[in-house]
Amino acid sequence: MARSSKPLRILALDIGGTGVKMLVTGAKERRKFPSGPKMTPRQMVASVRRMTRDWKYDVVSIGYPAPVINGRPIAEPHNLGKGWVGFDFRKAFGRPVRIMNDAAMQALGSYRSGNMLFLGLGTGLGTAMVCNGLVEPMELAHLPYMKGTFEDYAGLRGLEKYGQKKWQRHIFDIVKKLRAALEPTDIVIGGGNVHRLSKLPAGCRAGDNSHAFKGAFRLWEERAKSADTESRRRTPGRGGKSR
Repeated sequence: MARSSKPLRILALDIGGTGVKMLVTGAKERRKFPSGPKMTPRQMVASVRRMTRDWKYDVVSIGYPAPVINGRPIAEPHNLGKGWVGFDFRKAFGRPVRIMNDAAMQALGSYRSGNMLFLGLGTGLGTAMVCNGLVEPMELAHLPYMKGTFEDYAGLRGLEKYGQKKWQRHIFDIVKKLRAALEPTDIVIGGGNVHRLSKLPAGCRAGDNSHAFKGAFRLWEERAKSADTESRRRTPGRGGKSR
């Protein structure tokens, strides 16, 4: 896209299993509508366009709750309807669109320095790393853990099945294991359920879902564009945060 003297106006979308959040450059308040297991991409776009009629924007950033490679979804979301893979978002919005795994997008918005591990607690478990500014989406949620996977214990299913105290103990244990394996210099625990923790594991800091919007805006910054391109080249983007 040719450079313009006008600041780029970005519409940021954070798609989750229970809701779609929206924010545009310069707006102070985000907007939201319910999603759910039957929502298709066409329905999502129609709802976004209807609810943002009074917003002006040049480009769109989408945080997508499933694996993304080269800016394209490669798998259907677990907690939404069908038809996302291969859907033409650029045509639907009539504007340039950049898509990133939602955990990676929130990680990008949470990043400060060094090698940061991001864990998103919500409907599922989102995981990503940002290594010296380069985003590395990951699929740690579905690795074996105890009698299931990390996500079975750290996601919403685990919270509902085991209760808050046992669920929190599993979170602490998972953080301990991932810290030993990945040796991050910084760990951020975000997602919609981070507030359910009575305390954070040592050496961790709390993220915020609003950081997803910060990451969405960074996607269109020169440095983030370079990092995103390099990340695609080095490691296929996979992940699955939920809220």
